[in-house]
Amino acid sequence: MTDQALVEAVRQSRLGAELSADQVVTLAGHLRFRDLERGDVLVRQGTSDDHLYVIVRGALGVVRDSGTSEPVTLVTLTAGDLVGELSFIDETPHYASLIATSPTRVFGLERQQLEALLATQPIIVYRVMRAIVRAVHEIQRRISMHATELTNYIYKQHGKY
Repeated sequence: MTDQALVEAVRQSRLGAELSADQVVTLAGHLRFRDLERGDVLVRQGTSDDHLYVIVRGALGVVRDSGTSEPVTLVTLTAGDLVGELSFIDETPHYASLIATSPTRVFGLERQQLEALLATQPIIVYRVMRAIVRAVHEIQRRISMHATELTNYIYKQHGKY
């Protein structure tokens, strides 16, 4: 039997946005919660992980060079954000570590679990992939906007920043 809290978490997430109630239950049956305390590492920089995570509550810092004298927090992800979507798709190593900045709960979808649904529930796989593409598109749009703003700032400062 599928955990009702997991079903509700999927329903409220980006992954569940285009799924019917039955499809949400089916997908939830392939997911697992993971609870983290402040400072726990979900994924280490330089490692590949075959999970797509969704933050249910709490926050994860995307930290480059964690464990060194000069770690850099690139961004903080919060409830609703997808985590590790590119590594999930293409198995590339993570550019930074994912570290809980507060008590955090995520649910994770293992790549093999999603692939197992291809034969019986291809529409679920398609809609999950659409959710991932939308998230990546949003990130790309934000990066482009920031790059343009930075270029404009440097231009207006005549290179004196």
